[in-house]
Amino acid sequence: MSFKLGKSKDMGIDLGTANTLIFVKDEGIVLNEPTVIAKNNNTGEIIAVGKEAKEMIGKAPESISVVRPLEEGVISDFDRTADMLKTFIERVVPAKKFSGFRVAVGVPSGVTEVEKRAVEEVVRSMGAVETYVLEEPMAAAIGVGLPVDGTTGCMIADIGGGTTDIAVIALGGVVASTSIRYAGDKLNEAIILYMRKRHALYIGEKTAEELKKGIGCAALNEDESGKEIIETMNASGRDIISGLPKTLEITNKDLMIALGESVDVIVDGVKATIEKTPPEIAADVAQNGLVLSGGGGLLKNLDKVITDRTGIKVTIAENAYEAVALGTGKGLEDIEKLKQYAMSKRRIRY
Repeated sequence: MSFKLGKSKDMGIDLGTANTLIFVKDEGIVLNEPTVIAKNNNTGEIIAVGKEAKEMIGKAPESISVVRPLEEGVISDFDRTADMLKTFIERVVPAKKFSGFRVAVGVPSGVTEVEKRAVEEVVRSMGAVETYVLEEPMAAAIGVGLPVDGTTGCMIADIGGGTTDIAVIALGGVVASTSIRYAGDKLNEAIILYMRKRHALYIGEKTAEELKKGIGCAALNEDESGKEIIETMNASGRDIISGLPKTLEITNKDLMIALGESVDVIVDGVKATIEKTPPEIAADVAQNGLVLSGGGGLLKNLDKVITDRTGIKVTIAENAYEAVALGTGKGLEDIEKLKQYAMSKRRIRY
């Protein structure tokens, strides 16, 4: 997708472990692609990025490396991240306009200063004149429309591909936060491990993700009589014993068991954040509840499980998947406030 530019336009980027989203001022979200890049190992040529590259995972010959340049919310391969971002930006910005814009980038709340500078360097190498780094929970809170500038505290949990970022926000700053490098990717890994142990079936990451999105859940639904509602889905892989291809029918109960430990980690993260929250702000959270965003926040019945275990009302954001990108974009509407929201801003203390 591309658009005509009369002048360089500001840009918001959700540089996620699983997906990268780009928001352009006055245009909205103009790109949503998997954070994946494929390169020819012999020539160094970029073969594919985004969706095309993701289709190559697990299928490429040795001469082609298909990598996800971010791991657990952190840039693990600077050069390939830069190559990937440049390609994405060129898709939405004509090359002759490829400079002079301001960029807001969402990053996990637990990143170090070194990791923060790495993100800034990648973006600046793209031609940005100003770069603002926002913690993902702050960006997500802005994106879903929470009153981040008010005196009343609000709480959000952004569950992405590499990290789960939970924060309590008030007066334009983060009051308390917890960043767990345990999110969508770990859920996939848990499903793969469960399938190997329980069904002796070796499946790939793509199949695990399809199972998670199709019938994955934190708890089972029940019908009017209280009986558990069972859903099924086929999973294909390699039989560990015979080494031959095999397809099994998997239930949502299988997925609930597989994801049980992961759900526990996320719930514990919510509890830990509340424990770090000052009493007056915690009272606000008790009254107003918690908002879930990010792709992982869409896991079926995760909201109900968190409510059952913490007593906090949980709401799933309508734009959960795009919340961080939208937040970075909205932040660009008021640069002075964006400077306040940026990570360089000292956290609110009580």
